[in-house]
Amino acid sequence: MQFTINRNLFLENLNNAMRAISSRASIPILSGIKLNLTDEMLTLTGSDTDISIEIQIPVNDDLVVQSTGSIVLPARFFSEIVKKLPGKDFSFEVKESFQTKIVSENTEFMINGLDANNYPHLPEISTDASFKISGKTFREIINETVFAVATQESRPTLTGVNFIFNNSSIKAVATDSHRLSQRQISLENGPQTSTDLIIPGKSLVELARIIGENDPEITVNPGENQVLFEVGNIAFYSRLLDGQYPDTDRLIPTESTTSVEFELPVLARSLERASLLTHESRNNVVKMTLDVQNQLVKLQGDSPEIGNVEEEIGFKNLEGDGLTISFNPDYLREALRASITDSIIMNFTQPLRPFTVVPAKQDVNFTQLITPVRTF
Repeated sequence: MQFTINRNLFLENLNNAMRAISSRASIPILSGIKLNLTDEMLTLTGSDTDISIEIQIPVNDDLVVQSTGSIVLPARFFSEIVKKLPGKDFSFEVKESFQTKIVSENTEFMINGLDANNYPHLPEISTDASFKISGKTFREIINETVFAVATQESRPTLTGVNFIFNNSSIKAVATDSHRLSQRQISLENGPQTSTDLIIPGKSLVELARIIGENDPEITVNPGENQVLFEVGNIAFYSRLLDGQYPDTDRLIPTESTTSVEFELPVLARSLERASLLTHESRNNVVKMTLDVQNQLVKLQGDSPEIGNVEEEIGFKNLEGDGLTISFNPDYLREALRASITDSIIMNFTQPLRPFTVVPAKQDVNFTQLITPVRTF
């Protein structure tokens, strides 16, 4: 196996393949990157069994093939070597016993590789149920929900985002049982039959990074226990989480007794100030008082070790019954960070019942739910 390739082109694709490689690989060979070269293309493959990424680089002026073949190289060392090579191009040659020579200008590395035949095969996923979606749209949905997935493995399904695709819409829900984020948008030419997938949060974070700031068209290929996303020359495989996702619709209140509308930056800055002290406290709780009669909203935070803070917050509208409620400020801060409108409405029912954060726009279907904290 021998070829010459443009270093920047190779490195850009290698960095994306590396997103699938774990430093704690359960199978030793998965700490490596697989290279497979044909007369038509060079394929890079990385995997940690949860995520697999396959990238194809077509043969052209930037990739010249001398002889075909395949090899697995230690990913971390190989990546660092390529980053530090001095020239615009480098040559790559596999010699006897899988020893691999990498040459650029007056620099030569020799590293030990492994037999690519021992590398696990990627899953085969039918494209019969495939459909397409805007990369920008999908990345936004990920960013608006993935932060709310559970980090504990005690309830595995909650470590993923539940996506329901149908012909006209996408609905995505994430919850860790303390807060919830649900986003729904219209979709043109979605799958003809409803598709329900629970995709691990870790997979979605990496997929969002691969999509980047551009708007590539993504082809979604759902399988039985894997899903394949095709983004340009990248094939991104993720395992799906088993089990039934909880019925979260019943958790979201349909009515409220108190509501307040805030300019998002105003509320966000007040929370930042309150959190300065509450983060030093063991329970990390702020208290919000909604005084409808006197048209006053107050935020309080304290730490027995440091001190306390109290602030009146400016608001756009306050109506309903007076209420005092306590909650984790980090949950609300992350909800505000994911919000996509300049103003939000917080809807409350009772001091110990979950409250919602929704956009102050009727045409945006985005609901976030936060569970309050009992402080007495």
